[in-house]
Amino acid sequence: MTHANLRPPLWTLIAPALTLCLLALQFTGFEFNGWYSAALAIGLMASVLAAVHHAEVIAYGIGEPFGTLVLALAVTVIEVSLIVSIMMSAESGATVLARDTVFATVMIILNLIVGLSFLIGGIRFGEQRFILTGSYTALTTLAAIIVLTLILPNYTTSMSGPRYTDSQLVFVAIVSLVLYILFVFVQAVRHRDYFLNTQMREEAEQQAAVPIKLLIISGLFLLLSLVSVVLAAKLLSPEVKTFVHAIGAPEVLVGVIIATIVLLPEGVAALRAAANNQLQTSLNLAFGSALATIGLTIPVVAIVAIAMDMTLVLGLDSKSIVLLVLSLFVTSLSMSTGRVTVMQGAVHLVIFATYLFMTIVP
Repeated sequence: MTHANLRPPLWTLIAPALTLCLLALQFTGFEFNGWYSAALAIGLMASVLAAVHHAEVIAYGIGEPFGTLVLALAVTVIEVSLIVSIMMSAESGATVLARDTVFATVMIILNLIVGLSFLIGGIRFGEQRFILTGSYTALTTLAAIIVLTLILPNYTTSMSGPRYTDSQLVFVAIVSLVLYILFVFVQAVRHRDYFLNTQMREEAEQQAAVPIKLLIISGLFLLLSLVSVVLAAKLLSPEVKTFVHAIGAPEVLVGVIIATIVLLPEGVAALRAAANNQLQTSLNLAFGSALATIGLTIPVVAIVAIAMDMTLVLGLDSKSIVLLVLSLFVTSLSMSTGRVTVMQGAVHLVIFATYLFMTIVP
């Protein structure tokens, strides 16, 4: 993105506003039908693209690596709100909702988004490079939080089942939050160079200042776009459930679909960066999103579960653990040299396809 095209196109301002207007119709006694659902789905997709544009404007304005944190944090905060609201409404499956959502998010980021980034970049440029130190720092932190939150509960003995006691849950929540905050400090302050390649540093030195007014407008419409995406996804979820039941798939697939929709802004931004030969930015977005999802979601969900005396199941089943460990192992191997090609991308996409297929046909 250059300074010349920072001014937001009109459609990026209209899309979230129209989507919110469509959502407001549910309070007026409007009779829902197929046309309304189709219009809402179109508004949802348009809001996703608008969110990507506004996030890129903000990222350009405040510079790297702070810019890549904006979208990850914004989406995660709203995702947490969505999970908590569903948990508090006592819908079926609330006990495993946080686990399924976090697991789906991690698998989508590690395999679909990272895999497509490697594949697109490999096709366009043959080989792409990134800073190994920064990426391994993120991956190490992510692996620790994932094991502590999604795998260790299966092996504790204080409580039966894949669950933590309240004291264990508080401890793991605090540890997850501390690790995430420490990672943000390392990425944004202490070791910024680990996450900035030469091209990113040169662009940061040469770019012109973005007007404060433009940053405020983009920030406001980024928030409106993300709210539109999450609320529309929640409103459309019953129809998604109907579709899932119609094809005979387990209800956990609904969580995968909703997680995919919520992650679209980050995913599109990461893929656009990879297509522009900015793999470092793409990886910053991907790993930052995964870390924010677990590091912020688990502590908030833990507080809600303890305060409302709700059962919270975090431990994954054996099949999911195998796929998760495989994803972490392959990611560490594919990134071990600081260079990637289409081969690594294809491997990640195969793992995601396996995860998706095994979710539909368990």
